[in-house]
Amino acid sequence: MEFIRIASELFVGFICLFFLTKLLGRATITQLTTFDFISALVLGELVGNALYDSEIGIGRIVFAVAVWGALIYFTEVITQKNIPFRLFLEGRPSIIIRNGKVSYKELQRNRLDIDQLLHMLRSKNAFSIREVAYAILETDGTMSVLLKSDYAAPTKGDFQLPVTQPTLPIAFISDGRILTKNLTESGFTEEWLHQEIGKQGIPSVKQVLYAEWQQGDALFIQKY
Repeated sequence: MEFIRIASELFVGFICLFFLTKLLGRATITQLTTFDFISALVLGELVGNALYDSEIGIGRIVFAVAVWGALIYFTEVITQKNIPFRLFLEGRPSIIIRNGKVSYKELQRNRLDIDQLLHMLRSKNAFSIREVAYAILETDGTMSVLLKSDYAAPTKGDFQLPVTQPTLPIAFISDGRILTKNLTESGFTEEWLHQEIGKQGIPSVKQVLYAEWQQGDALFIQKY
């Protein structure tokens, strides 16, 4: 009977976790942030501990998983609409290398040493810091790398073309909200931004899902 109880609770727990991951979406699995990691641990503990406690029945397992899943779901909904809350839970990407120069301050803030940085760069096929124009540590712990023009594939050096300085795209609007810090640091004003989105026939910032600017290009806008 004990084996039957464990098997039945395992089956119910598996079904609950399966539907919960379906509900929360694939991004929770493929882009595991600190908050997502903690949530996954708690879910595993809820089901795992229940298996070896004969006093905990299937009903309690379903209830515990449902309540925890509801908390995660509503948290995800809030973070989609509330940028400050999203940054609080998930953090923000860190530019570790900017214009080919390593930021020691960002290394310290993210508890990285130079060997770890080199390892992460090699995983992106950048075997020397001199090859990297920008390196960004994402909120899920992965590294995004933008190579210098000389080392990008295919390289301009191969075709004997003039070398241009790579630039990093900067988000100005996210989820219908202006990212004021990014805008001002790039030397623009909200008035200019409203004029630019107006030129593309969009009357309000709230209708813009995402907008980014890159030097030398027009403002890229994606509506809802």
